Amino acid sequence: MALSERFLSGPLRSLEELGGQLSFYGRSLGWTARTLRRYKKEVLRLLAEVSFGRGALAVIGGTVGVIAFLTFFTGTEVGLQGYAALNQLGTSNFVAFISAYFNTREIAPLVAGLALSATVGAGFTAQLGAMRISEEVDALEVMGVPSLPFLVTTRMIAGFVAVIPLYVIGLLSSYFAARTITTGYYGQSAGTYDHYFQQYLPPIDVLWSFGKVIVFAVVIILVHCYYGYYAKGGPAGVGVAVGRAVRTSIVAINIMDFFLSLAIWGATTTVRIAG
Repeated sequence: MALSERFLSGPLRSLEELGGQLSFYGRSLGWTARTLRRYKKEVLRLLAEVSFGRGALAVIGGTVGVIAFLTFFTGTEVGLQGYAALNQLGTSNFVAFISAYFNTREIAPLVAGLALSATVGAGFTAQLGAMRISEEVDALEVMGVPSLPFLVTTRMIAGFVAVIPLYVIGLLSSYFAARTITTGYYGQSAGTYDHYFQQYLPPIDVLWSFGKVIVFAVVIILVHCYYGYYAKGGPAGVGVAVGRAVRTSIVAINIMDFFLSLAIWGATTTVRIAG
């Protein structure tokens, strides 16, 4: 009996924690409308923090700078490797297709999600964790301020709003980098590149790409806020919470990316190279 209990205790604890997380996410989402009415100033303050950061993060341009740099160099790599691979087949003119197709659907959303997790998400976990261990969260409850909407839902709303212009910058940066490396380094004509880029970039793909990033942003912020909100064990516990939150959010966005891509574009999408 004792052996079976020990064998089942791990999975049961995991299920219990999963249930607690889902309940936390549901309650946070349920406060959205009331939070917009009650805590507008706090949402606006967090919106600026999400976009431009503070402290050391602000020095490099905040989240804007991080996303722009990451997507730019990822786009550069797409152009380099895409041209090198297609040139071996004698189809280097189609390198713009690689940027239009894969940057939009997969690469840029994932890179933006990783950047959000490493900057905004980790910052939120550390903030809420510090507030929890210093009993500031309990102080809010004592003063009659519901801590969940004030600390979590406000951050979720700010991230939801901020991610749209942030992703515009990131996506354009990846497009620009791939085009620059192809036309500037490899010498392909700009007209050829632009022709195939426009041919293989349907506007609906851009809209779906934004939809994926918005889902990623909401999930990332909720995951990070959960681990920060329930942090324990002093300053060391906050560090542990940040690590767990980053790992969980990275795994979550990769799993979600797979299922969202499968749901949006299906498993039988074909690409017809012509023109």
